[in-house]
Amino acid sequence: MTRLVDAIGGWRLGTRLFVAQASVLLAIVASAGLTAALIGPPLFHAHLIDTNYPPDSPQIFHIERAYADASLISLTVGLLVALAASLGISWYLTRRIGRPVELLTQAAARLSRGDYDARVTVQGGGPELSTLGDTFNTMADRLNDVEATRRRLLADLAHEMRTPIATLNAHLEGVADGVLAWDDNTRAIVEQQVERLTRLARDLEEVSRAEEGRVELQTSLQPLTDLVEPVIRQTRNAYDRKGVTLTAAVDDLPVRADPQRFAQILGNLLNNALRHTPQGGRVDVTSTTTPDTVVISVTDTGQGMSEEQLAHIFERFYRGDSARESDRGGSGIGLTIAKALAEAHGGSLTATSAGEGQGSTLRLTLPRGLHQPGPGR
Repeated sequence: MTRLVDAIGGWRLGTRLFVAQASVLLAIVASAGLTAALIGPPLFHAHLIDTNYPPDSPQIFHIERAYADASLISLTVGLLVALAASLGISWYLTRRIGRPVELLTQAAARLSRGDYDARVTVQGGGPELSTLGDTFNTMADRLNDVEATRRRLLADLAHEMRTPIATLNAHLEGVADGVLAWDDNTRAIVEQQVERLTRLARDLEEVSRAEEGRVELQTSLQPLTDLVEPVIRQTRNAYDRKGVTLTAAVDDLPVRADPQRFAQILGNLLNNALRHTPQGGRVDVTSTTTPDTVVISVTDTGQGMSEEQLAHIFERFYRGDSARESDRGGSGIGLTIAKALAEAHGGSLTATSAGEGQGSTLRLTLPRGLHQPGPGR
């Protein structure tokens, strides 16, 4: 039985369709023939007797023989016509289904070889295959985006590590060659670069934990002002040094959040706004509420973002400008961590901007304590 199933599984689509239809037709014809052979003659004979034919009349024999021959011929012709129709239908369906499936198979093979530009256009295969083709193309788009992000991540990670490593190598070689003295200044530079690498590794681990849902949250009902004000105080000195105005006006209402993780989210948003807001600019922290949520908005008057930047702003290592200096673009991890932590709270983080040079707004949405975050968070 297993061998038969394996053998049938190796047949082409058209063959399987024809065999399936032929099997059904043979079963129907066999049932009709058996019924005609077992039930038809006695019933036909009884009707002839009722019409006053003598039981031993030769006419009865010939009439019954004619009935049997007509039944056999009718069933045989019907079976042959039905088999021919099945063969034609199988060929037609195979042409309609086989070509789109072949195109999907070829595109999938290209995708498996790393050709993320592989796409397929399914026509004439019916709505199911058209939907399958659209789903395949969507998957290919996502894989292409993931691959592009992976390449950018590796390139940016290499860049982020190159500068501190090069600085460390230069100073250590200088000390070894006697060009530099191992004094407080040299030690401070080495420690600074080591801390930079340590921070990068810590941020990478943090964003991976957050995106994979492995962050342990200690949530509780907290007044929103108690969550926002400490972060504002910690960040204000940096704003004052750059000459950017920072204001906060939020509602005093309970929010379910982890205070430390909330501070991490808002701190990342404020640091991002400060990096992209020039001297003399302004950053405002405000809040709005709905029956179930509270929305904390961080609005700046800085560089703003294009539609393309908005589409990628929360991707790890993505930086909205072309500058590579860490004091401008940052490592590109902060917003990724902030978004993952917001979702771990059962909320969300979104970004809007009217365009480049017109500032931007990041909106953090959190539950107002009416429900707990999902399991595993």
